[in-house]
Order: sequence, then structure tokens, then C-alpha cells
Amino acid sequence: MMWKKHKLSEIGTVVGGATPSTTVERFYGGDIPWLTPKDLSNFQDRYIERGERNITQEGLDSCSAQLLPANSVLFSSRAPIGYVAIAKNPIATNQGFKSIIPNEKVDSLFLYYILKYNKDKIEAMGSGTTFKEVSGAVMKNVEISLPSLEEQRRIVGILGAIDDKIENNRRINTNLELQAQALFDRMFFENNKKERALLSLYADINPTRTLRQGINARYIEMANLPTKGSFPTDWTFKPFNGGVKFTNGDTIMARITPCLENGKTAYIDFLESEEVAFGSTEYIVISAKDGYCPALFYFLARNKEFVDYAVGHMNGSSGRQRVSGADIANFPMPNISIEESNDFAQVAMPVMDIIRRNSLENHTLAILRDTLLPKLMNGEIKIDE
Repeated sequence: MMWKKHKLSEIGTVVGGATPSTTVERFYGGDIPWLTPKDLSNFQDRYIERGERNITQEGLDSCSAQLLPANSVLFSSRAPIGYVAIAKNPIATNQGFKSIIPNEKVDSLFLYYILKYNKDKIEAMGSGTTFKEVSGAVMKNVEISLPSLEEQRRIVGILGAIDDKIENNRRINTNLELQAQALFDRMFFENNKKERALLSLYADINPTRTLRQGINARYIEMANLPTKGSFPTDWTFKPFNGGVKFTNGDTIMARITPCLENGKTAYIDFLESEEVAFGSTEYIVISAKDGYCPALFYFLARNKEFVDYAVGHMNGSSGRQRVSGADIANFPMPNISIEESNDFAQVAMPVMDIIRRNSLENHTLAILRDTLLPKLMNGEIKIDE
């Protein structure tokens, strides 16, 4: 069956957003979820319930924002263009979105996938000098091709099954990490009577790693360092031309604002044997000394007291502040015996192994999904194939 072209305005209602006055305190802190594009910057699932802030009914009524129904498809139209998510429940957005309330012609999940497929085309239609933005008028006139509803749902069944597995793995990882983090905090930071010693007694900061200039090596850029969770979102291979080097068992953390405050951190445990990878010079590497559990220092890097210390020791001009490796080495670490480290390792290392396996599976599944998406959306692969 032929796919038919439709303007977005023909398959749904395009809705903008707005921001209640930030100077009126009573407009915020209510029970209405309210999103900005930043809320989707590290969001990886399809369905979203809420962002960082809620607004009150009075706040909603004070501006032109609308309460979008569940299954509305949210598309960020500026700063940046192209984040896509589906509202799991009624939700409002700021003016950085042009959302679509789908009608009976389109399945909301299919609309989600086809907007992801058309992201670059829509972004190219944006205009502006300071930053590009897609206007409501432009968004309404974006043309997409749709098959029948039955065909849409069959395509969604394929892509959705992959994303279901990815999201389930991610939920498992999040739950396991939260449990391990709670154990770490309880064992080492909730006992105020514990003596303190410098972190450098337990771990090496920015240890020497060998990687020859020009050799092709795995590279993890700052954009792929997660703000939550231990596993990088992606990596590339390119010739080594400088940067921080790390290997399995290392924890890497951002040292520059705002990446440090945002929690950009990862645990490295997915490289080949003896492999050395590299990344930004704005990373600090923490590597366990002999006898100590390597994962212990990942959970340290996620500990609130440690993060507050690192942020509090940043120096430099506004907007380019950094914490030094020397200051990280001088963090007053609760005294941890080898026996305590071993006790923690019995829980933490199996957890990190499950997270690694699930994350590697997700990486493979995401490649499969992203390979299938354009082929299904442009008809290169027929659903019966």
C-alpha cells in the first residue's frame, strides 16, 4: 500500500509552550509537570512523566502554556532542535517545544519514530541568528509520509520491541546502581566517627597510561559521558592525538563546569584486555590502588559529599572553572580497610558486571534500531520482509 504525504497539521494539533513568570514564586512547585528542552538532554526513554520543575494551576493559567494530554508527542524546537519524547501523562512545556497532539490518522509511537527520522530535515527548516528555532507555522507545514494505521502499528511493533528491551535493561541497571550506591553511602559515609585520610592513599589520580601518538584507539567524548548511570552512551575510534587515558577499572569524571555539577561520570569496564582508551583533557581519572575494589571509586564519584567537595574546589574564570587532580587527591576520604573494601566488592562487582552486560546489549540493540528506523521509514525495507 502506498504511503500518503501529510502535513503535521493534518495528523494532529501543533501546540507551543510558555513559561510562567519566574519572579512569581506561587507559579512553581505545584503538581503540573512542566518541561524544558534541558529535561530531554539526557533523557533516553520514549515516555516522560515530568521534568525538573512543576508548576501550579495558577502558573499554567498565567501564560499561554497548555496542558497536553497523555500520548502527545513532544518535539524541542530550539536550544536544541530535535529532542523527541511522548507524554506519559498530562504535561506542559515551555516555549522551546512544538508538540503534536495526534489525531486518529496516526499512532503516537509511530509519530515519535517518524519525527526522530525527520529530525535533520526539520532542523534545516529552522531560522534565527542567535540560535535556530522552528516556528509553529513551519512545524505545521512539515510533510511526512504515513502508511495505514495497521502498517504503522506493525512497524511500531518492531521498533518498539527493541526499545522495550533497551528500557527494561536500563531500569534494571538503575535499580541495581541505586542499591549499590545506598550500600556504599551507608558503609562509608554515614558513620561520622570514621577517621579520614586523603583519597590519594586509596587511589591514584590521573595515573600514567601508555598510548602511542596516532594509534587508532577508542575515544569517549564529553557528550557521551552520562550524568546518571555508569556506562557511556557511545564511543568512537580515532587516532590518539592527546587527551586523558584510561583503562578497565578506572572511573572518569568531568572536572569542568557545568559538566561536573551535572554529574558526568563513568566506570570503565567494557574495554578489551589491556586496551587503553582516551577522552577529553577535561576528565579526571581515579584508579584503585592494589587491594581496593575498583568500583568503590565510581560510587565515591557519585557520592554527594564528594561531588560537593569537588564543586567547592573549582577555580578559574566564570564559566570555565575546573577542579584540579591535586584537589581531588586531597579529598578527605573515610578510612576504608581492605576487608571493608572486599565486603563492598562482593556486592558491587556483580552489580557492575550485570550493568556492563545490559549496557553492551543496549548498545547493540540501539545500533540495530537506528539501522532499521530509516529503512522502515523510507520504504527500503517492507514490513513483510
